[in-house]
Amino acid sequence: MLRNREIRLLLAVLLTISALGTILSAIFVSTTSAWFVLGISLLLSATAITFTWWRYREIERLSGFLQQISSGDFQLDVRDNREGELSLLKTQIYKVTKMLSEHGALLTEDRGKLTNAISDISHQLKTPLTSMMVMADLLRDSDLNDAKRSEFIRNLHTQLERMDWLVSSLLKLSKIDAGTIHFKRDRIPVSKLIEKAVEPLLIPMDINMQDLEIEGDPEAEFNGDLNWTTEALINILKNCVEHTGEGGTLTIRYNENALYTGIQIEDSGSGISKKDLPYIFKRFYKGENAGDDSVGIGLAMAYSIITSQSGDIEVASNPGEGTRFHIKFYKQVV
Repeated sequence: MLRNREIRLLLAVLLTISALGTILSAIFVSTTSAWFVLGISLLLSATAITFTWWRYREIERLSGFLQQISSGDFQLDVRDNREGELSLLKTQIYKVTKMLSEHGALLTEDRGKLTNAISDISHQLKTPLTSMMVMADLLRDSDLNDAKRSEFIRNLHTQLERMDWLVSSLLKLSKIDAGTIHFKRDRIPVSKLIEKAVEPLLIPMDINMQDLEIEGDPEAEFNGDLNWTTEALINILKNCVEHTGEGGTLTIRYNENALYTGIQIEDSGSGISKKDLPYIFKRFYKGENAGDDSVGIGLAMAYSIITSQSGDIEVASNPGEGTRFHIKFYKQVV
């Protein structure tokens, strides 16, 4: 404590006042009173030094706590539930510690998500890359006929398109997870959303001779981002088209009420088994009815986009009886 300049100054002042009081008492009063003044002065000085020592000891303890916190120990609770400046300081240190702990947990979670994303990308790109390397080696053969060469080139083009879609989708998912995408809150007619989402799937449906039925309230609207929500619906509709056989039917119904705007998408396809149903929105999950080209990312992206806009999506299905997706965009989140 004595290494602090202010403490040395305080001691010098206290001793000077004590000495002056004692000398003046001896000169103007008596020797007895001088001894009395000296005793009282020393007692008061000792009391002041004791309380100062106690405060500096508390500050030293807080300094030790801060060193532990800086070392990554965020479980310390320095509060003492008393009044006074030191207690307020302890409370503030505790609040900062909790905030640092939460930020640390978020950073750890973000690192985990980044690691998983990199692992997912590596895993999903491995298959098309291997296939492309094999075809590239075969294309080096000078004796390869033109028909086979054209076939390999078409396959390479298909694999490149697949890789482009994978990387693009995974990057979008990573951005949504990281919260770096700011979804718009425009007032959008549901009819416009459905029209835009259905358009890229009309040709595949026509090839499969599938019927499309759309019915709903023309005035129904919701607050959201048109482009991102369109992408979510395209992924859901694409899943329905792929799992509905020739001559099947897709039905889209929509309405708006006081609580939410609802969109219901139903197909007459093969359905989803009970064991797969809880996991269909989990990324890279492939159910027993999934096709060979399925990656298991479309429904996961749709779920992330919808839930990021104060929405919810439910699914009901029975094998052989089709699947029904029910999307809800809530008007207000309580």
